Amino acid sequence: MKTDDLIAMLANDPGPVPRHGIERRFAVAVLAGLGGGLVLMLLLFGVRPGVAQDMALPMFWGKLVFAGLLAAGGLAVLRRLARPGMGLGHSLALLALPPLVLWGLAAVALGQAGPGERLPLVLGSTWRSCAFNIAALSLPALVASLWALRGAAPTRLAWAGAGAGLLAGALGTLAYALHCPEMAAPFLAVWYLAGMALPTLAGAWLGPRVLRW
Repeated sequence: MKTDDLIAMLANDPGPVPRHGIERRFAVAVLAGLGGGLVLMLLLFGVRPGVAQDMALPMFWGKLVFAGLLAAGGLAVLRRLARPGMGLGHSLALLALPPLVLWGLAAVALGQAGPGERLPLVLGSTWRSCAFNIAALSLPALVASLWALRGAAPTRLAWAGAGAGLLAGALGTLAYALHCPEMAAPFLAVWYLAGMALPTLAGAWLGPRVLRW
């Protein structure tokens, strides 16, 4: 578009930007992404039969809190990346805290385990599929998050796409936690984060391609 055409378009459409418009788009994206991930989980895997008993275990809720806090941190980062020229501020600290806490818990668990118990704590029984399952359940949230960013004005497109992928991975993890039987912190510290890394990398690749404006 030529500069004169852009000026004419702006002059003919002087309406103000809706207040909190970006926040509303992200709220829709989070609800749609989480809902889509839950539906996919039910269709592909189903809720694990023993989940009612798992609810009595602190680590079951720990998994949900971990994924929820990462989603909150990813959303905080993404809101800033959606606006041109805005720094990330303290949102990176909010994003880094949940993995650091989980890695600390994993280190304690591995330190207390015997040499022959450490590898099973890391691998669990589903290490081959966990990361890919999380990535699959993240797809609705990734699409929704990129849609939300399309209505904003990001300038760091790869980073914005990565932020969308991270948020999607956290929401996909929330859905997957209702099926996943794993409770050990070392397993979660490796494979849950690996599952979130896959949509993060996909978002970083997609960002410059779908968010250009």
